[in-house]
Amino acid sequence: MNLSEVVSREDWVVARKELLAREKELTRQRDALSADRRRLPMVEIEERYVFEGPEGAATLLDLFEGRRQLIVQHFMFGPDWDAGCPSCTSSSDEISPGLIAHLHSRDTSFVVVARAPLDKLEAYKKLHGWTFPWYSSFGSTFNYDFHVSFDETVAPIEYNYRTKAELAEAGMGWVAGTDEMPGYSCFVRDGDRVFHTYSTFGRGTEMLGGSYYWLDLTALGRQEEWEEPKGRTANARPASPDFSS
Repeated sequence: MNLSEVVSREDWVVARKELLAREKELTRQRDALSADRRRLPMVEIEERYVFEGPEGAATLLDLFEGRRQLIVQHFMFGPDWDAGCPSCTSSSDEISPGLIAHLHSRDTSFVVVARAPLDKLEAYKKLHGWTFPWYSSFGSTFNYDFHVSFDETVAPIEYNYRTKAELAEAGMGWVAGTDEMPGYSCFVRDGDRVFHTYSTFGRGTEMLGGSYYWLDLTALGRQEEWEEPKGRTANARPASPDFSS
């Protein structure tokens, strides 16, 4: 096993402080990037997507459940698949009721969407003991419009903002031969108007491991007093990560 060099505590502290300086710089850069993400322009959703959930048919607006923001996990589970994608399954195992509650406390809903019929999704959800909301987009163009399902008779091949030709040039031509790929999309609403604010794919999904990082993807952010740009929320909170309000 190739382990790190063994040093004295004093030498370790010196090395740790050097790394800490870089970590702090990365944190500042991440804060600036998150602020720029919140400044991205928006696209109004005009298509009336209809999903199937446990309570029946639901529109994209319904998925907000009255909150201002919505995060959608695009889960790889095709209509003719017997099981969901193992990687998507692993990430979903980490979606706890506490995470959902914390997002809700910041006026943000979270749902998972896949193309498989609802009965398959419900059975798979029960198998894994998941409690998050899961909706089927089967029969709609939602997955194709957000470039996580691929059929050139429905929509041109595109993934992670690369066309089919660009994917091939980047050595990722195999994507065009798949049915499904993962990703996350964020939406904000103004009354009954819904806007797409952000989507991330590929390694961009790796950052999603805690409530703050989820909120960093959204237009309203963490809704805390220190964040830029100002004025996104009428009730900015102190920088306290307890999610009690």
